[in-house]
Amino acid sequence: MIEYQEAAIRKLTFQKIGNEFQKITAPYSYEYDNEEEEEILKKIFLKPFSAGAATYEFAHSIDLELHPLFKLSKSIFHGGDFETVSQQILQHLKTVSKHPNIKDGDLFVVKYDDVKLNNQHYTGLGIYKIENKENFIETNANSNDEIKLDIKQGISGRKLDKACLILLTDEPYTIFVIDNGNNGNDTDYWMNEFLAVELKNDFINNTSQFLSLTKSFITEQFPEEYQTTKADQIELLNRSVQYFKKHETFDKSEFETEVLQNKNVIESFRNFDDTYREYNGIDLKDTFEISPQAVKKQARIFKSVLKLDRNFHIYIHGNTEMIQQGIDEDGRKFYKIFYQEES
Repeated sequence: MIEYQEAAIRKLTFQKIGNEFQKITAPYSYEYDNEEEEEILKKIFLKPFSAGAATYEFAHSIDLELHPLFKLSKSIFHGGDFETVSQQILQHLKTVSKHPNIKDGDLFVVKYDDVKLNNQHYTGLGIYKIENKENFIETNANSNDEIKLDIKQGISGRKLDKACLILLTDEPYTIFVIDNGNNGNDTDYWMNEFLAVELKNDFINNTSQFLSLTKSFITEQFPEEYQTTKADQIELLNRSVQYFKKHETFDKSEFETEVLQNKNVIESFRNFDDTYREYNGIDLKDTFEISPQAVKKQARIFKSVLKLDRNFHIYIHGNTEMIQQGIDEDGRKFYKIFYQEES
């Protein structure tokens, strides 16, 4: 979702979290020595966010100025002392980490310039709690041609445990979240207490949510109201995804005309849309810029496979007029498939 290739790391601090580190001391500030080191750090700390397809914003029931992490982020963005605020971020994390199942770990706080989102460059703040480290082999040779092999533990960006990337967009700030290894309510502190965020009403989430709404209508409501086959549903799912892939901007009326086509189906979809929004508590715009990354991620759940018992899978990409369904004289169901070329 974000593009990190042009980003620059401006500041990085590291602190330990755990019972043996009850006293919060000054964080260790790291300065990389060359561009190669910076590229490694960017791949570890920024690349995992490039696949994100949901954005969040800080939320508070009374006043956002009372939100601890919002205030700390704002302080960094407006020139506050980075090491001091890093200590305060750790204190906030320790305050909400009361459940006995919460693991110790390492806390990294990183300030970036020129993180790219939707063709705009932003200042960014990354906060990372690393709970699990990976094993790796390190090989060395000294000046006497003696070689040595060591097995060590370290951090990679392959699967960060808990992280967030806060971008200095116009308020509300845009936030990307990683929360792996969540075992339920005992460890949901990262999202609900430390970050305290909610989904942001922007083009990224509008794209994801409208695709989810459409899939629910086609697979749940549509077959209940109309005599339709699985092949018909798959064709409609394919048309929905193709609309989002070939357009840069979503327009609900245009979508209904191109994808749903039938007047009665459109009316049914509108009723389902109203109920879906109210039930799920979401506020979708009828016109918004389409997020290609959100489309790519959501398209994975738009199944174009027709499963027939355990014997056959038929992949349908369009033109269901080339498929005929029937029942033979022995009561066996069948599909007849027409085609022009075999490859």
